[in-house]
Amino acid sequence: MRIAAVDDDTLQLELLERTLAQMGHACRTYETGGALLKALRRESFDLLIVDWELPDTSGPQIVAQVREQLGAQLPILFVTHRQTEQDIVQGLACGADDYLSKPVRIAELKARITALLRRAWPEQHAQNDAPLEFGRYRFDPATRSVQVDGQSVELKNREYDLALFMFQNAGRLLSRDHLRDAIWGHSAEVISRTLDTHVSRLRAALDLQPVHGYAITAVYGVGYRLEAVAPPDAPAA
Repeated sequence: MRIAAVDDDTLQLELLERTLAQMGHACRTYETGGALLKALRRESFDLLIVDWELPDTSGPQIVAQVREQLGAQLPILFVTHRQTEQDIVQGLACGADDYLSKPVRIAELKARITALLRRAWPEQHAQNDAPLEFGRYRFDPATRSVQVDGQSVELKNREYDLALFMFQNAGRLLSRDHLRDAIWGHSAEVISRTLDTHVSRLRAALDLQPVHGYAITAVYGVGYRLEAVAPPDAPAA
């Protein structure tokens, strides 16, 4: 998963980055609230970790802006020195999902992060190989195969991974870096047109167009969104 952390303490950011790497997650770190909010205009994440006291703003202000701009689905964890009951109540009331006081206990931090990610993105944390169905599209993780209307469609490994990831995140705007991190790994060097080529192949191979219920939309300067679309002749819900 892809996580962003904001804290003006570089040692704390290094601890978070190291811990998240041990958990297999990609982490992007920011030292000011402004830097994080700027990044959120062109990047997507699966979880935010926010400190309370920052040089340019406060954690609650950041959380309130994120909720206003991105909605309620993105999980947010406060990690802060502030630990009174009033602080915890205020932190949760402004829109955070969980609250952890410094100094952090690593095992507890890992457990809270895992719980938040599992609740927010359950399909990505399924532990079985049961087939997944999205309308006319059926993915079989056990055989890494996909069918459209019961007919098998041949996809290469990366194409299969990208297709499944986008269907599991249908409706979300996923940044280019988010997609590259998820499919190629956050340490991989992947040129931009490689992602574009894979998306183009998926459009053609899976016949992703509104008349068939799903379509991929490119958002300039950000990334891609796979959306469920009602066919033109379908009655409105």
